[in-house]
Amino acid sequence: MSDAIAAGRRICLVGASGLVGSAVIEESIGRSDVRIIGVARREVLLPKGARLDILVGPTTEWPALIEAAHADVLVCALGTTRKAAGSDEAFRSVDHDLVLETAEAARMAGIDRMILVSSVGADPQSGNLYSRTKGEVETALGQLGFARLDVLRPGLLRGKRAEDRPLEWAGQVVAPLADILVFHARLRRFRSIAAVRLAQVILALGERRTSGRFVHEHDSMSEILHQRHI
Repeated sequence: MSDAIAAGRRICLVGASGLVGSAVIEESIGRSDVRIIGVARREVLLPKGARLDILVGPTTEWPALIEAAHADVLVCALGTTRKAAGSDEAFRSVDHDLVLETAEAARMAGIDRMILVSSVGADPQSGNLYSRTKGEVETALGQLGFARLDVLRPGLLRGKRAEDRPLEWAGQVVAPLADILVFHARLRRFRSIAAVRLAQVILALGERRTSGRFVHEHDSMSEILHQRHI
């Protein structure tokens, strides 16, 4: 079955102030087929030309804000690092607990489609805290009954972040060369991707109605971007 396009779809975006969320907002400028409703803990600096609503409140109020968004699709771009969070527990409270609470609130609000920004290497059995947490939340989301769940597993994200991440910045410097060297299909999933390209993938997936759970790594996302230009 081919995917049908949802005209005038409403996207509830959590993580609007981050690298990916900001890119999604930028990519939505000038488009009449999508409306973004952001949910955030604080005001978000919007780019020139952006026309969207940002519903602001503490995370305890997010279920009510997500319901008020009256959205068709939930896009979750929440994420932090162990260093920024300060502890293993604080990291998991965002990348696992808050993501799951947001998804549960969306289901309670009647939203039956979700797009999650996860990470390459996500695996609930991993010995690495970051990869294990990403894998565990993917598994938990698959049990919430979304009619369609798209899980994006990008490699290193390229783009300017508001917060300082020295190791990630260094990775972005060498990423173009590393990407050239990674040709093997098994390794291509680790290739980097620009945040703006990931945002284009997100908006393209927001148009799709076919039911199921879909995991997108480098090759799948490249194919989605290719289809946009056919």
